[in-house]
Amino acid sequence: MSLKERLQEEMKSAMRAKDKERLSTIRLMLAELKRVEVDERIELSDERILAILDKMQKQRRDSISQFEQAEREDLAAKERSELEVIAEFLPEPLGEAELNALIDAAIAEVGASSMADMGKVMALVKPKAQGRADMSEISKAVKGRLA
Repeated sequence: MSLKERLQEEMKSAMRAKDKERLSTIRLMLAELKRVEVDERIELSDERILAILDKMQKQRRDSISQFEQAEREDLAAKERSELEVIAEFLPEPLGEAELNALIDAAIAEVGASSMADMGKVMALVKPKAQGRADMSEISKAVKGRLA
């Protein structure tokens, strides 16, 4: 079952359970996927869907921090609940040891020795870590190793 089909099945079960918050978040995800499909006139692969969900997750994290700074706990709570639902459809997050091993393997494969090679390293790491780790954190880790 593809990720999109899984989302559609979860939407049906949320409707049956009358879980309005979960249903609205799943509809939000499906609407974003549909928007991308229509805009680009393509059928989305699971990898692309993961990238889109990862982006949505990042947007929720940014919104939560902004709402907390503005002392709007009601809005931050809504974003947190959306973040939890989105996270259900992403693969298991990488542990720190796994992430470090992935970065080390990419650096060794590319033969990276300076910051000039960072793009090559990130190009190898990104597809393997998409949806499983925050790309900004990976970027910081790669910079730390190459500096």
